[in-house]
Amino acid sequence: MVQFPVVTMVIIFFAVLILANAIRILREYERAVVFRLGRLVGNNGVKGPGLILLIPVIDKMVRVSLRTVVMDVPTQDVITQDNVSIKVNAVVYFRVIEPQKAIIGVENFLIATSQLSQTTLRSVLGQSELDDLLSQREKINHRLQQIIDSNTEPWGVKVSNVEVKQIDLPQEMQRAMAKQAEAERERRSKVIAAEGEFQASQRLSDAAKILADQPSALTLRYLQTLREIATENNSTTIFPVPIDLLKPFLNK
Repeated sequence: MVQFPVVTMVIIFFAVLILANAIRILREYERAVVFRLGRLVGNNGVKGPGLILLIPVIDKMVRVSLRTVVMDVPTQDVITQDNVSIKVNAVVYFRVIEPQKAIIGVENFLIATSQLSQTTLRSVLGQSELDDLLSQREKINHRLQQIIDSNTEPWGVKVSNVEVKQIDLPQEMQRAMAKQAEAERERRSKVIAAEGEFQASQRLSDAAKILADQPSALTLRYLQTLREIATENNSTTIFPVPIDLLKPFLNK
């Protein structure tokens, strides 16, 4: 049986340990920012994906994920420009596009992006009126995205989208808005009814003018009405016949 000296076993152990610390495998969505004696390796210090080799003790590696991060912005208390107190939360979609800036430019880009999103949400919504927040949601979202993205650009972080999820209104404001909506619906109903009456009166006026210009048309309309009544009712109905209706026949 072959016996290895203790020194050889120690050397093999340290060799395996060094190799384990020297070899790193990065996934497709991962990048490594490598520091050698405290300085970036190469131009930007970014390596990966795949197999990378490090110098033990000398090189230090920081993993960075390039996948899109979906971050919930906690509920914020906001006072709008028209002095309405509301509670708003949102969601931010962002990802790292320059790993070296995300590590060097800020201590923790996740916490920094979260805090920036919260302050920007309060600032932007505080400069808007409640009606704009409810009716122009897309415009508000686009403005939030532009402001947050411009501030995270030095960190190598790209904010792709910001969505305001929910706006909670006070109970008094909800009741006032419900009354306003009901009054608006009633107003529209009255306007539509008035327009219908106006159109009907116009049609009746046009019909009266036509009947006034054509006496024979009035006679035919009168006779048609008598026919309809006689068809619907079986009882005997007596109608006075105006002499004006018989004048065309008497003249002939």
